[in-house]
Amino acid sequence: MREQSPLEISPEARKLAIASIQRYFTEELDQQIGDLKAALLLDYFVAEVGPAIYNRGIADAQEFLQERASDLAAVYDRTEFPYWERLQRRDAGRPAVRRTPNER
Repeated sequence: MREQSPLEISPEARKLAIASIQRYFTEELDQQIGDLKAALLLDYFVAEVGPAIYNRGIADAQEFLQERASDLAAVYDRTEFPYWERLQRRDAGRPAVRRTPNER
């Protein structure tokens, strides 16, 4: 099994998440929270809850891909070596043409 690396978010997403945490504390809890405390809280939730969210995302993606893969045979199945079968169907509606041995 591969070694698991810690979950990370981009610097841009981290900055937005910290600002969102600060806003949540201000508007919902009537408390001020600084950048350091918001960053520590974000780190805690990414480390503690992040894996559960990540695993759910992986499970959803796996289910989605398995559903699509099971549909492949029905959607993209093609008859192999169809030339002679098509030729027979085409010729089935035509009247027989008699040819002499010299007309080939």
